[in-house]
Amino acid sequence: MAFHPHLAKLQPYPFEKLKRLFAEIEPNRSLRAISLGIGEPKHPTPEFIKQALIANLDGLASYPATAGSDALRSSISHWLARRYNIPAPDAATQILPVNGSREALFAIAQTVINTEKSVLPPLVLCPNPFYQIYEGAAYLSGAEPYFANSDPLRNFAPDYKSIPEDIWKRVQLLFICSPGNPTGSVLSLEDWRELFELSDRYGFVIAADECYSEIYFKSEAPLGSLQAAQMLGRPTYSRLITLSSLSKRSNVPGMRSGFVAGDAEIIKNFLLYRTYHGSAMSPVIQAASVLAWNDEVHVEENRAKYIQKFSQITPLLQEVLEVDLPDAAFYLWAKVDHLNGISDTEFAKQLYEKYHVTVLPGSYLAREAHGINPGQNRIRMALVAEVDECLEAAIRIVQFCKELS
Repeated sequence: MAFHPHLAKLQPYPFEKLKRLFAEIEPNRSLRAISLGIGEPKHPTPEFIKQALIANLDGLASYPATAGSDALRSSISHWLARRYNIPAPDAATQILPVNGSREALFAIAQTVINTEKSVLPPLVLCPNPFYQIYEGAAYLSGAEPYFANSDPLRNFAPDYKSIPEDIWKRVQLLFICSPGNPTGSVLSLEDWRELFELSDRYGFVIAADECYSEIYFKSEAPLGSLQAAQMLGRPTYSRLITLSSLSKRSNVPGMRSGFVAGDAEIIKNFLLYRTYHGSAMSPVIQAASVLAWNDEVHVEENRAKYIQKFSQITPLLQEVLEVDLPDAAFYLWAKVDHLNGISDTEFAKQLYEKYHVTVLPGSYLAREAHGINPGQNRIRMALVAEVDECLEAAIRIVQFCKELS
């Protein structure tokens, strides 16, 4: 049988690699299993969202519109205006509801990549380490991924200055994640200025993945892409879209509710693509999403839980690991090779075997590019469970690291 020619280029997902890594290991069954491996929110879903789903079950009797309801687009527009102190985007032309940001991150490449534009395959520029959907989106749109390694000396911002001009000329889409997965770094206004100037010079689209924007540890909320565009005199969001969702903000990953916003021309063509793709959001989910976007109390309570967790656990792990409090998101990005040169994969294996704690090797979240894998010898810890469970995991990790020293 003949299949899509680029499917074979897709690597196993990080969690599939982890499953293979642990295949021959028998963990310590005297300890309960604790996973810090998957970035899936574990705080309780707010009750008012559950009740909104129940109250709107009649929506199951209707086909949804791909563009979403006026009420949902309006709630997202007003949330963006409040959150980023910007003029409310046009709800009719600059907002499009999507079934979670993951699905839209993949699909946007199908809309903006033009394989007929040049002889060489177009490029999709990705941060490295990165969210693996970016790579799959590149390959299956007919493009190729090109990786910009993060620079630890610049708060893990991608190193764009080292990219040669002949590469930039082939870039049609650039993915950026801020706050970043797995590093938790946030782009500064100067970082955005650099990106916008490059986009103007070479004509590529910027897709800003901002799904972690509401989990942060400082008094000032992370800068957003639309906010940066307004501050830098780009009111029409030329060649810029932002993507976000309710999953982390509201602890509803199973609702699959998010949005894209920005350049009206991109949104218009993305809507056309999605109409044929069959990606309309259920009216039940839309109704609950309106209430979720309109409420900030539950978001503040959720953020307070993360602040409590990270304020306890980060200092504890700093006793044995090279790790810092991130700007935002719910990950700790720790260096481990100072522990007698142990690799990230070996650290994960032994920790799982001896202490029944799962962490994700950093090399699984990156690619070998320009001579290095920037995730090598690091681990990602997702502090998504309740405080007590994460604290227990941290205590076990500290003990494990002391044994390695």
